[in-house]
Amino acid sequence: MNKVKINVALIRLLQFVVFVLFTFMVMAYTFAMILLPLDAIVMLIKVLSIVGLGGIIGAVIAVPAVGYLGMQVYKMPGLCQLIVEIGVDLVTTGKARIDAFNKIIETVKA
Repeated sequence: MNKVKINVALIRLLQFVVFVLFTFMVMAYTFAMILLPLDAIVMLIKVLSIVGLGGIIGAVIAVPAVGYLGMQVYKMPGLCQLIVEIGVDLVTTGKARIDAFNKIIETVKA
């Protein structure tokens, strides 16, 4: 009986590791989608300040420019839907892999 408990504990530990891994991947994907336009704004401000415009003037120019680029990406047919579907697929794959551990636990307990 003790060996079964050890095996179940080991499987639960691996299940937790897989859960943490997929949670990290989903958060990294989400934050990358959020931080990408912000990074573009920062880079444009730096380029414009090298050219000779100040940081505030560069920000006034960079924010609408990145907003326009974001609007163009949004208008592309299917691109936003594809980005959302990739994130949803990542979540469903993670859930399926985590649920697969429950089947292994049932066979170990039997």
